[in-house]
Amino acid sequence: MYAVVMAGGSGSRLWPASRGRFPKQFLAITGEKTMLQETLARLHGVAIDGSTVICNEEHRFIVAQQAQEAGEKLSSIILEPVGRNTAPAIALAAFDLLEQSESSSPLMLVMAADHLIQDVKAFQDAVMKASVEAEAGNLVTFGIVPESAHTGYGYIRRGESQGSAYKVEEFVEKPDADTAQSYLDNGGYYWNSGMFMFAADAYLAELEAHRPDIYAACKQAYAERSRDVDFLRVGTEAFSECPDDSVDYAVMEKTSKAVVVPLSAGWSDVGAWSSLWEVADGNDDGNVVSGDVLTHNTRNSYIRAEHRLVATVGLSDVVVVESNDAVLVADKHQVQDVKKIVEQLKLEGRNEVLHHRHVHRPWGVYDSIDNGERYQVKRITVNPGAKLSVQMHHHRAEHWIVVSGTAKVTNGDKEIMLTENQSTYIPVGVVHALENPGVIPLELIEVQSGSYLGEDDIVRFEDRYGRAPAEAK
Repeated sequence: MYAVVMAGGSGSRLWPASRGRFPKQFLAITGEKTMLQETLARLHGVAIDGSTVICNEEHRFIVAQQAQEAGEKLSSIILEPVGRNTAPAIALAAFDLLEQSESSSPLMLVMAADHLIQDVKAFQDAVMKASVEAEAGNLVTFGIVPESAHTGYGYIRRGESQGSAYKVEEFVEKPDADTAQSYLDNGGYYWNSGMFMFAADAYLAELEAHRPDIYAACKQAYAERSRDVDFLRVGTEAFSECPDDSVDYAVMEKTSKAVVVPLSAGWSDVGAWSSLWEVADGNDDGNVVSGDVLTHNTRNSYIRAEHRLVATVGLSDVVVVESNDAVLVADKHQVQDVKKIVEQLKLEGRNEVLHHRHVHRPWGVYDSIDNGERYQVKRITVNPGAKLSVQMHHHRAEHWIVVSGTAKVTNGDKEIMLTENQSTYIPVGVVHALENPGVIPLELIEVQSGSYLGEDDIVRFEDRYGRAPAEAK
């Protein structure tokens, strides 16, 4: 059995915590670990022979770093050149498992990287029940035993009993409130979790039967694959031509082999800020608070302070989320529309839709402290042993001041070592590089000045992380 973790979502409804370049699956929203790390951790105790993560190109280093930090060894990180939904993503993983596994019919436990499961033991028990059905050639979906008449989830109507599972009678779209209540009263319906288990060859056979166009495109894309250290890249052109479709529509709603295993494990897809209020234990006023929060006459609200004091007075049923560069205030019953704000940010070309103030890079992180016309100030942290690319800029000069640690600096034809309180100036057009040769993080202040300060003003000559010249440094 192999785990396949899909980590390509954007999490736009959890803005401002979730951003395009660092979405919710990489955030520690529900605990000390990130959601990706929690997903991998809940596999401990299950007989998993390996784990594959599927993500897009720009998130590849985040996945590798978070897995390493959590002590999780990944079998493969499959990179999607473009997003094509879950049916093609799972097909790539299935082709790869058939290539890499010693088994001719390896089982795939397919999970999203950004779901919350509070009862890990119940989840693991359900996985073992599902494995029996998957070994018998069935395509298993996990149906969440509903706790309320939720209108934000699709539903699964069960049919006749089949061992520890039920035949899937029907997949139902998200209902209105009255219909959802009738499903709850009926008792024969489950929330559609978006988690699955099946044999790799069984999935591909059903995909080929019902969506031969998707199957052919993914087979060709996988045939054009290349491996780069931990990363598996597939053929860009072939995969770009693949139709966009979910595994539900492409396979599960069409196959005659679909069965559902019930799961009651405190599950949530954390699809909006209200989800965190629903799954957490509130205080006496029904409030769920995180961080430095003061409330007065506030009821049934979710309030999250990440960097400073947040105080509320005379509010009820609201969501307040504070980050270091944005604040969201929303009616708790309308948080699904946070995506509308994200759409506005995209239309205006604002940076807040993509980046946090803290921007993660494979070598470390930087914090944009201040910026204005013709200048920008960053606090840069370089991990021990890490190195920024050898590069130069056409439009900006840089001044580096070491705050702590040791910096090995290439500045034109000179190589110098800098320690605390020492600095260097890099003129426009000079080739330069920055490396941390020490065993503690290197922290420095970078002051940029020039006519253009965008991250795409880079001519890259050498990069140990295999990034293209157009990628940010």
